[in-house]
Amino acid sequence: MDIRSSFAALNYAAVRPATAPRTDGPGEALAKAATSFAETLQRGEETARAAVTGGADAHSLVQALSATQLAVETVVTVRDRVVEAYQEILRMPV
Repeated sequence: MDIRSSFAALNYAAVRPATAPRTDGPGEALAKAATSFAETLQRGEETARAAVTGGADAHSLVQALSATQLAVETVVTVRDRVVEAYQEILRMPV
């Protein structure tokens, strides 16, 4: 093996991670989902406050409340699935 080919291999190995496509792990996906959920709730609260003070119309209030309701239902469904999976793991024989 030539010394130049080993340097080339080392350089390739060092550059490879930088050029590889970055994939989000489960932790990052969960963090993004939690952030999106919090932003949806915040927008719903802001729109509701604006509607009470006369700063938003009824149509935007209904849209914000529908988005908030969908987000809460989704989170509750995911939570139920996680609890169900945890209980199933607890029922497994050791």
